[in-house]
Amino acid sequence: MTKKVFREARKMQQKLSRVEEELGTLEVTGSAGGGAVVATMDGTQRLQKIVISPELVNPEETEILEDLVLIAVNEAIEKLQRFTSERLAQITGGLQGV
Repeated sequence: MTKKVFREARKMQQKLSRVEEELGTLEVTGSAGGGAVVATMDGTQRLQKIVISPELVNPEETEILEDLVLIAVNEAIEKLQRFTSERLAQITGGLQGV
């Protein structure tokens, strides 16, 4: 019985390692304003790039631009968190939080 548990734990660890590798190469984007602001993050939740449409660059409307950047970044974070949770749930069979 114990050998079986250790074998299963080893398999799960190998699968988790593969997910970590996959996350290392993952890239997600979030956008706001109909694509006027696009945020790109990697699988480690580091912001890699922000693309801002030139039409938005108006010194008198910086608050709108700031809001759109926040929305785009938060959307990218949410996508990455969902992806990570889904992948881990596939591996652990829903054991997270146990």
